[in-house]
Amino acid sequence: MSDYAKALGSRLRAIRTQQGLSLHGVEEKSQGRWKAVVVGSYERGDRAVTVQRLSELADFYGVPVSELLPEGGAVTGAAIEPAPRLVIDLEQLSSVPQQQSAPLARYAATIQSQRGDYNGRVLSIRQEDLRSLAVIYDASPSQLTDQLIGWGVLNAEARRAIVDA
Repeated sequence: MSDYAKALGSRLRAIRTQQGLSLHGVEEKSQGRWKAVVVGSYERGDRAVTVQRLSELADFYGVPVSELLPEGGAVTGAAIEPAPRLVIDLEQLSSVPQQQSAPLARYAATIQSQRGDYNGRVLSIRQEDLRSLAVIYDASPSQLTDQLIGWGVLNAEARRAIVDA
């Protein structure tokens, strides 16, 4: 079993469980179209899934096919340049007017609290965090990224990490 098959299976399982479905629940909800044993074998990476079946499974789950693919989506073993880290400069954030920075400052404080990370200078965030913040700021992730770069809170390299959903 390849690492890719395991990673794909892990994504399939994550999407299914996020929807609160057991393997048998998938079979019931699909009225037998998706057999529990088949979906389970896809999730374990024991059985190859065709592009057509993956597309149909994505439709069944109501998600884009890209959500089922492992990070990067690369099937080959070729090296992929990692996306730059998203690092919030907390010291620079403190110089942004509170009216603009308050939602980000609250979000950052929550993450710091959850992690027990109070170094106070920088905070690494995930791309998912940036998407959540974009919703709070009523902007697309790329628009928010540009705004944060403009404030000096993110490095300009962060633009490479952003994929608008």
